Amino acid sequence: MLDFITQKTGENPEILVIWLHGLGADGHDFEPVVPQFKNPDKAIQFIFPHAPIQPVTINGGMEMRSWYDIKMMDIGKMPDEAGIRESEQKVLALIEAQIKAGFKPEQIVLAGFSQGGAIALHTATRTQHKLAGVVALSCYLPITEKLADEESAVNKNTPFFIGHGNYDPVVPFQLGQSSFEALKTAGYAVSWHEYPLQHGVSMDELEDIKRFILSL
Repeated sequence: MLDFITQKTGENPEILVIWLHGLGADGHDFEPVVPQFKNPDKAIQFIFPHAPIQPVTINGGMEMRSWYDIKMMDIGKMPDEAGIRESEQKVLALIEAQIKAGFKPEQIVLAGFSQGGAIALHTATRTQHKLAGVVALSCYLPITEKLADEESAVNKNTPFFIGHGNYDPVVPFQLGQSSFEALKTAGYAVSWHEYPLQHGVSMDELEDIKRFILSL
């Protein structure tokens, strides 16, 4: 089971957000955003898992927290399919544990930034659990060519919030946009949100995400 950090915006949370961090970060990366989501009408519980520590090819084989290996700077090519699927199973196990702890699948939002967002999209399109929503930030859908053969129809109508910076030098804007188009063509309820920033998350984007989650 993945180690994780838990934070709440209030008692008796109605929504659980599982938020996956990006390459080289850890679960603490998005912990500071929790106060932004405080709302008197709906409490939210956040889980921030830590990715496993493993070598990353593009960083000279240096070991760091990573959901999968990245083999070249053009991140849309040569996907680490085995690593992606392994992380998918780890995230699914975490979801199962939270269901056993008392949350219903339809109370769970799967979120992620960058590499974590890629795993969120991959997992949400294949899980048999009907989720409340999906938040995918500054990322892309890996192994897109296998989506039609592997997808589960369970989350076709689940709202997907996909956000991306116009000037992202890490995950190209066009790659994020093409992933959005692929999901839209496949029939998913995706919404596209772009922001004037590089590889990060702005306050405006956080406000949009808050509205999205509280509307579920």
